[in-house]
Amino acid sequence: MQASSSKALPQQVPPRAASAVAGSPPPAAPVRRRAFAPLEPIGARARVLLGLGFFVVFVLAWSLATLGGFVSPTFLASPPTMVKEGWLLFTEYGFIVDIGMTVWRVFGGFLLAAVFAVPLGIAMGTWKTVEAFFEPFVSFCRYLPASAFIPLLILWAGLGEMQKLLVIFIGSFFQIVLMVAVTVGGARRDLVEAAYTLGASSRGIVARVLIPGAAPGIAETLRLVLGWAWTYVIVAELIGSSSGIGHMITDSQALLNTGQIIFGIIVIGVIGLLSDFAFKALNRRLFAWAAL
Repeated sequence: MQASSSKALPQQVPPRAASAVAGSPPPAAPVRRRAFAPLEPIGARARVLLGLGFFVVFVLAWSLATLGGFVSPTFLASPPTMVKEGWLLFTEYGFIVDIGMTVWRVFGGFLLAAVFAVPLGIAMGTWKTVEAFFEPFVSFCRYLPASAFIPLLILWAGLGEMQKLLVIFIGSFFQIVLMVAVTVGGARRDLVEAAYTLGASSRGIVARVLIPGAAPGIAETLRLVLGWAWTYVIVAELIGSSSGIGHMITDSQALLNTGQIIFGIIVIGVIGLLSDFAFKALNRRLFAWAAL
């Protein structure tokens, strides 16, 4: 008998399978990004352009309302008038001294509050007995407006710098304490248990687990409260002050000079924005590991 030999017919291999056999991954489908999809990230350039675009639209609307005659100059100065009045403030009225005094008051009162509030907040977040003792009083004081203390502070500390620093201290202290306590108290339990398993003491848990883990959140809390401190300093300078941006705004209001009032408000916003950017940059440098 003669054995018949059969040849296998070549099979057609799909292109996707052929590329897989060859070792090269199949081409990825292009990802289509939707501009208004929820939580869809945008690029840094687009973020900057959109942020600047709002200011451009705002100034255009402001110019249209004032230069177009829709609003009386007595109630709202035009952008050119505001710039002119701002130039006069710097060249003839020594406004740079007022800015320096306001910045000193903000950072002085804020740092004074942070020095006392951060340790207390860490203690409240770490030990529940400390939290039970302080939390009701701190929560009560947190709802009290700092401006309500100004008459008492004037009686106690006079009209000097201490009174203004204490207004900022009261407005910032209780907010920092409560927010730091929440941040520290939200530590991951598995990390604490792992540290105990490895032989860490209670002091080691606080120093090497709780504080390092909460440090980025504490820094973010300080950044937010610093913005609130600017509102307190203006309130403090509106009453019984002879210098500062708030004092300049009060004098301008008596003269119906809305150009100077608006310029002072813009200066506060610019300084606050610059300090916020500086705080963010410092936090990214000190806690770069937090973004991992």
